[in-house]
Amino acid sequence: MLLPTDLWVSALIRRAEQAGAFAYVLKKGDARAGAVILKITHLREGETYILRQVSAGDEVKWIKPITSHDSEVIESYIERERRFDADLWVVELEDTEGRHFLTESIQLL
Repeated sequence: MLLPTDLWVSALIRRAEQAGAFAYVLKKGDARAGAVILKITHLREGETYILRQVSAGDEVKWIKPITSHDSEVIESYIERERRFDADLWVVELEDTEGRHFLTESIQLL
């Protein structure tokens, strides 16, 4: 990521809020180089999913690491990742349309 993580997260939250969504940091990680998990809730559908940031050299990609929409499975995944990587950020987005507000591409596993 070219920007420090804290600045990138602030910009994402601002982008989401300007579009009428709710966005907030659940867990802060390393301000300069922490990876990010987005927890996205589609308010109309009542479904939640997550996207995980991964780095491949200088390139940053986003993946959907699990397909489950079950809140217990999602929380378990997030906690497991946080135990593995204490620098990890967790950002929650709540939107009536379920948008993620990313400009980067997303790969489905």
